[in-house]
Amino acid sequence: MSAYKDQDTRLHGIKTKIRVVPNFPKSGIMFQDITTLLLDPKAFKDTIDLFVERYKGKNISVVAGIEARGFIFGPPIALAIGAKFVPLRKPKKLPGKVISQEYILEYGRDCLEMHVGAVEPGERALVVDDLIATGGTLCAAMDLLERVGAEVVECACVIELPELKGRERLNGKPLYVLVEYVEI
Repeated sequence: MSAYKDQDTRLHGIKTKIRVVPNFPKSGIMFQDITTLLLDPKAFKDTIDLFVERYKGKNISVVAGIEARGFIFGPPIALAIGAKFVPLRKPKKLPGKVISQEYILEYGRDCLEMHVGAVEPGERALVVDDLIATGGTLCAAMDLLERVGAEVVECACVIELPELKGRERLNGKPLYVLVEYVEI
C-alpha cells in the first residue's frame, strides 16, 4: 500500500521537500536527503500526520525505529498512537543485554541490535525508517522483532526506490510508503 496512490494533497508538498543529491555518498547514488523535509514544519508535520492517521486505532504497542532516520519519524508516531518507541541500533550503541540480527547488504554485512526485554511476545509492532531501497534493513528489523515473539503489523517508510525491488524481499509483509522516487 502506498499513500502516493491515494492522491492526498499533502504528498506533493512532502515530495517537493526531499532533496535528491547526485553521487552521494559515492558515484552513481542518488541520495534522498530528508533533512530538507525536516526544515519545513508543515511538510514534516504532514509526514507524521499521514502515518498517525494510518496507524491510530490499530492496536500497535511498539514502534521500532531503524537507526538513524527511523529515530526521527518513529518517536512522534509512537507518542501519537500511544505506543512505546524501541530503537533498533547499529552494534555496540546500546548498553546492557541486546539481541542482534545480522544482514547482508549489497556492499557487505551489517547488524541491528535491540535491548533484551524491550519487546514482549505477542506485541504488535510497526517498523519505521525513512527509505526502503533493497529491503535488507527492513527484513533484519522484522526478523529481530519476530525472534522475540512480536507480530510485525507493517513497515512504514517515507520514500521507496521501487527499481531496487526492496518490497519484493519483504515476503508479503505490508509496506506503506508516502512517496516513490523513480529515476528518469
